[in-house]
Formats: sequence, structure tokens, C-alpha cells
Amino acid sequence: MPFIPNIDEVELLKKIGVTDYSELVKIIPKNVKFDTELDLNNSISEYETLQKLNKIASKNKSESDLICFGGGGAYDHYIPSIIDFLSSRSEFYTAYTPYQAEVSQGTLQYLYEFQSMICELSGLDVANASLYDGASAVAEACSLALTASCKNTILLSSTINPVYKRVVYTYLQNRNVNIVEIDEMDGLTNYDQIETFLPDLAGIVIQSPNYY
Repeated sequence: MPFIPNIDEVELLKKIGVTDYSELVKIIPKNVKFDTELDLNNSISEYETLQKLNKIASKNKSESDLICFGGGGAYDHYIPSIIDFLSSRSEFYTAYTPYQAEVSQGTLQYLYEFQSMICELSGLDVANASLYDGASAVAEACSLALTASCKNTILLSSTINPVYKRVVYTYLQNRNVNIVEIDEMDGLTNYDQIETFLPDLAGIVIQSPNYY
């Protein structure tokens, strides 16, 4: 929280029916209580606190100063400045879940805008964006591909987040599906393996940026 107000301890204790703080914590055994004075400096103002913390923080290198090779989603992200502006607009900012009619219009609006943009960029006839996380979205897409194609094989690039892959296996474990993981070459999907499975191929899952 950006602001924590000062609250009168006496008033709080009075409200809950105890006389002092020690009575409030008397249930804690004495042998585990910290019974010495804290080695703290004199109190300082908010402005001075911020200066001190910024000085300490400046000793560290941030992700913007270095190149991150962590992978697994911990790669560098660039967020255009317009994103903060758009997300703070009332029609998006007040959107919550699609279950409450009075606050779902913003959700419907941004889903429509996002799906339309993805279709324009990719050339796809349809795109979906109504799931909360990548793992379940991948599994649902695989399920849709199997049903729509009436075929039995799903190819998973080995560069996909391993958590996503586990969710796919869990979703499809009782559907008699042939799930094949494509090998990677230097951190990239090996497309040469795809042709082997074309006759019975329902769908291919490739993550971009990938897990590496």
C-alpha cells in the first residue's frame, strides 16, 4: 500500500477489550518472546526514508541494466507506454470477471479488441482469449483441435513451458490421444519432424517466446 495511516494503539486495544499490548500477546510463551531492545536508529521522515532506500537500492543492478538469460518467463519485457494509458480507462479499469453483468462489459470489450488484433496479425479466422492462464489455454486449444479435426495426434514443441505440457497431459489423459513432443535444435522447434505426423495430425503447439 502506498500509504499506511498512523493509528492510535490505545484506541485499538480498547476496541478489542484489552488493557495493553502485553495482555494481547500473553498467550505466547515467555521463552520464545524477544525481550531486548531493538537496535534501531531514531525515526526519520517519509522523504528521508525514500532517499535512504533508493540509495541502498541503487547499489543493485536491475534487469534493465543487464541482459536476462533466466528463461521460463523471466526474460526481458518491453511494455509500451500506451498500455498504462489504455488499462487505466474506465471501461477496462472497472472490468472484473465475466460472471457479473454490471462489471463485465469492459472484459468483453478488451477480449474482443485483443482477439480481433490477433486475427489481423496472424491471418487466422478466429482467436480466443477468454482463459485466465497459458497452461489451461494450451490444453483447451489441444482439446478443440482434436474435436474439430477428428484426428488423434497432438505435437508439442519441447520448447514449451514444462508446466504447460503437464497440464496438457492431464487434460487429455483419458481421451486416447497420441501426444508427441518435437525435439528442439539450439533452443528452437525442429520443424522437420512435423511432416512425419501430418496424416493424423490434429494440432501443433509452439510457444513464442519459448521457455528458453
